[in-house]
Amino acid sequence: MSKAKNTSIRELKSQKDIFEAFSVIKQLRTHLNEETYLALVSEAQEKDHYKLFALYEEGKIVAAVGFKPMVTLYYGRFVWVCDLVTDASRRSNGYGKRLLTFVHEWAKKNNYESVALSSGLQREEAHRFYEEKMGYDKVSYVFKTVL
Repeated sequence: MSKAKNTSIRELKSQKDIFEAFSVIKQLRTHLNEETYLALVSEAQEKDHYKLFALYEEGKIVAAVGFKPMVTLYYGRFVWVCDLVTDASRRSNGYGKRLLTFVHEWAKKNNYESVALSSGLQREEAHRFYEEKMGYDKVSYVFKTVL
């Protein structure tokens, strides 16, 4: 893993900053167009306390994470990671680990007990990352129906 030079993590709040992350987010959320992406982020931030952070290297977004604090009877107080993606050309540089560690630290600082996420069945490399590098356990399946 190479050490990144001149990197920082910053929350994306303005439409301009959120839009700047689209090219990276689109690599994970391929079904989204720019308009839908901007509308969903805006609504999620307003209604669901969604937070979007980007990892910058030399002033350019190379990875992003979106998450929201939640409270449920099953998990208690926890943070749900909705989106985690590193630009395809920048993978294996530790950016995902750095962003997920940032989420863990944010959660602890804000008195949340755990961090959870779901990952598509086909994303086997991501599963290895979560289990082997980040210490996550598989605890459930996620089910979905389209209405």
